[in-house]
Amino acid sequence: MDQNVTIPTETIDLPSKGLIYPSDNPLSSGKIEMKYMTAKEEDILTNQNYIQKGIVLDKLLQALIVSKINYSDLIVGDKNAIMVAARVLGYGKDYEFEYNGQNYTVDLSKIDNKPFDESKLVSKGVNEFHYTLPSSNINITYKILTHGDEQKIQIELDGLKKISKNNSPELSTRLKYIITSVNGDRDTKTIRQFVDTALLARDSRELRKHIKNTQPDVDLTFFPDGNSDRIEIPVGLKFFWPDF
Repeated sequence: MDQNVTIPTETIDLPSKGLIYPSDNPLSSGKIEMKYMTAKEEDILTNQNYIQKGIVLDKLLQALIVSKINYSDLIVGDKNAIMVAARVLGYGKDYEFEYNGQNYTVDLSKIDNKPFDESKLVSKGVNEFHYTLPSSNINITYKILTHGDEQKIQIELDGLKKISKNNSPELSTRLKYIITSVNGDRDTKTIRQFVDTALLARDSRELRKHIKNTQPDVDLTFFPDGNSDRIEIPVGLKFFWPDF
């Protein structure tokens, strides 16, 4: 057998179009090259150590990405697009799942990226957006969390749990990383104090809803039979374990 067999690759379009990454970052091209999954990557999926630590998916995606990027720079929506591509390249485009007692099959190759309104960007190549909190009328800027941000948040939450096991301020901690300025003030202490003492619950909710609806991402929704509203496609064990 030829030991120099080349594994085929595909180029994936990122939902962000690369617009939120600096021009010197390879991700600014808006594309990423991935290879097809092999048995070696299947070993990653069944690695119990990775599963217990909750890092199995990240380890898989890092193994499949061919482009020379810093994985920590990826925003969540771009990671989701890579995850869907990994599933298609690994086990094919048809994803079977059950919803409300009925079986459905979705063609993952037809999943589109959500429309991304780049006019909301503070500046091209900068992960920052303008937003006015609707109830307090306070002007803020915010960022889309990256994989690196998610890791920092988890470290901070783990540290807080060591101090108090009953303390679980996940929502407020995430907002402290998301918000980058308050009325033009970029001081980290100011932002953290604002979240803890001045951010209204209704404004927090509207900000989170706004980010969910406008951030670059893949459209993982479908129309169930007899339903006029889109429903989230359940991404469970069978997504990467079709025979589960």
